[in-house]
Amino acid sequence: MAIAKRIGGILVSIPQVVDSGNLHYKDDAIGVVFPIYWWTLPKMVCRFLDRVKFEADYIFAIGTYGSLPGAAMLNLQKQSWENGCRFDYANHLIMLDNYLPVFEMGAQIKKLPNKKVEEKTAKIVHDINNRKHMLATASLGLRAITAITSIVRNLTGKNAQKYIVNSRCNKCGICAKVCPSGNITVTGKVCFADKCEVCFACLHLCPQNAMHHKSQKSDKRWINPEVSLNAIIAANNRGNQILDSV
Repeated sequence: MAIAKRIGGILVSIPQVVDSGNLHYKDDAIGVVFPIYWWTLPKMVCRFLDRVKFEADYIFAIGTYGSLPGAAMLNLQKQSWENGCRFDYANHLIMLDNYLPVFEMGAQIKKLPNKKVEEKTAKIVHDINNRKHMLATASLGLRAITAITSIVRNLTGKNAQKYIVNSRCNKCGICAKVCPSGNITVTGKVCFADKCEVCFACLHLCPQNAMHHKSQKSDKRWINPEVSLNAIIAANNRGNQILDSV
């Protein structure tokens, strides 16, 4: 979301529209910005690309990642071509890796300045503003690893069963509001369904730090300072329809 805001324009939230009947967008330029999970496209983004129709002179895509991008952007191009859409520009941007079972957040936060996110973001924004054309590439090794992890990714729906909610939970419902797949309900307790995208929004954004993963490296969490909690709720809460341009 932070990158989409930097690029500008009207921001439409994929979680809010992916299940709607009309996925037809027309403009001078249209872009898709998304996080890369398991070195590939989130399941929700795949579903969106299967259904959407773009009419624009310039179409671009940006995938954000924390350690390796895999063949995500190459897969995006292939899936889009099969559905009659060709991206003029496909690039990825390294940011902080918040995958708690593998990475300790304190260490990742210390590494963040060395990733030069601001400098690389500015370069991508410049490319888009100047309508640069660039197709994605990926080595044979990355393509092979991505193919394997994509199979594993398809088995992650029940990943939320690995989440632990401790006694600090006050049933505020933030976890349900920030879940892009509507996988969480809060009544007398926090309940998880089987549609988890493994984004970890619920874990990182819990104001009480009451949600944990059984295999997490630490209790420390990270929230992008460029994006407010209210903006994330507006984008992910399935009751809303559009994320305003701010």
